[in-house]
Amino acid sequence: MKIYRSISEPIRDGANWDERWNSEDNGLIACWERGREKRLEDPELAARAADGKLVVLPWKGGVEKAIKKKHKFGTLFYLAMWQGLRGEDLNIDTAEDITLTCTATGMAVVFTADNKKYAEA
Repeated sequence: MKIYRSISEPIRDGANWDERWNSEDNGLIACWERGREKRLEDPELAARAADGKLVVLPWKGGVEKAIKKKHKFGTLFYLAMWQGLRGEDLNIDTAEDITLTCTATGMAVVFTADNKKYAEA
C-alpha cells in the first residue's frame, strides 16, 4: 500500500490513539507527524537527517556506527519519522523494501514492513 501525505498538510489535531495507530496507514502518518514536530524541537538533529545521516530515533533504523554486516534492517516507522524530521512529504510503499545509506557511516539500512527481518536487528 502506498502511503503519501504532503508536507503542506497540517499535523492532525485531536486524533485519538486508535485513529493514529489503527487506521489504514498503521501509524506511519503519526510517526511522520512526530518527526515534523521533532524537527522544530531539535533543529540540529533535523539538520543531520537532512544531510543524509540515519540519526538514532525511537524506532529501529538509526545508525550510531558501522557494523561488520553489509546492511541492517529498520522499520517503516523509522523511515516515516525520518522523512518528517527532514521536512519531506511522507512517501512510503509498504509493499517495497527501501534501502538508504547513512552518509556518516556508509552503513546501508533496509527499511521493511517484514518484522521478522528486523526483530533481531
